Amino acid sequence: MNDTIVPDSEIVPDSEARGIVARLPPTLRGLAMLARFDRPIGWWLLFWPGAWAIALAGGVPSRWDMLLWFLLGSIAMRGAGCVYNDIIDRDLDRKVARTALRPLASGAISLKAAWVWLVALSMIGLIVLLQLRFYAQIVALASLALVAAYPFMKRITWWPQAWLGLVFSWAALVGWSQIAGALTAPGLTLYAGCIFWVIGYDTIYAMQDREDDSLIGVRSSALRMGKRVRMGVSVFYAGALLCWVAAIWQIRPQILAVATLLPIATHLAWQTITLKEDGADPLVKFRSNRFAGLLMFLACLVVGSA
Repeated sequence: MNDTIVPDSEIVPDSEARGIVARLPPTLRGLAMLARFDRPIGWWLLFWPGAWAIALAGGVPSRWDMLLWFLLGSIAMRGAGCVYNDIIDRDLDRKVARTALRPLASGAISLKAAWVWLVALSMIGLIVLLQLRFYAQIVALASLALVAAYPFMKRITWWPQAWLGLVFSWAALVGWSQIAGALTAPGLTLYAGCIFWVIGYDTIYAMQDREDDSLIGVRSSALRMGKRVRMGVSVFYAGALLCWVAAIWQIRPQILAVATLLPIATHLAWQTITLKEDGADPLVKFRSNRFAGLLMFLACLVVGSA
């Protein structure tokens, strides 16, 4: 086990252990960082679409327990996804400054240990899956092929963010089918909006790696858009809002219901208007989508409970 202490000058966003994780023994710290337990933004972003679907379908408060199950599932499956992604990308990660010191890329965790950890996290996901009705279980399992293919998308398309949108939004379909009993139009429209939202915020995230990605031949929407990133993100966020307006209108065709989206619309506008294309700002804007998720959840809760 490599327990090398990273000098402050070498610490980059994906190698700095923080909080409780920083105090763990070396092996446990490496496993926790491999699953990104120290970076909750990822599982919040995975959780929110499912929570929105549950709330908009009227599942709160009668099935509030589903929110907790979806949260646990999001933590476990986001962790499993990160482990799988790092297994596939370990050679590429060594070539990118932000990811070179990840546990697998740096050798702090062995490949065998990573596979065992992946199976363990997947077992937690299985426990969550068994809490769902059969229809929702089938919908959830249908995502596995998309998840397995995602790490390869950056090698074959300029739009891996679009594929991530399909994957990271899938909880909306699962949550909707769990409460509504079927995939009906409002749930599908909500899912479409989530895809646009994910493309927008992950394009912002990809701005951090444009220089390294260009050098090693990795593709991303941030590279594809070039100097038009702000405009591109604005278009995707606008697409998300239009889909969410349609989803809410199908549930409750009232102007006041649509008006519940004003807070998140304002927040997304703030992201794009104030976005700076260098420095720490892209990461700050990306992480702010955790708050955007809360604003959208409140909108869905109001409409779904009315």
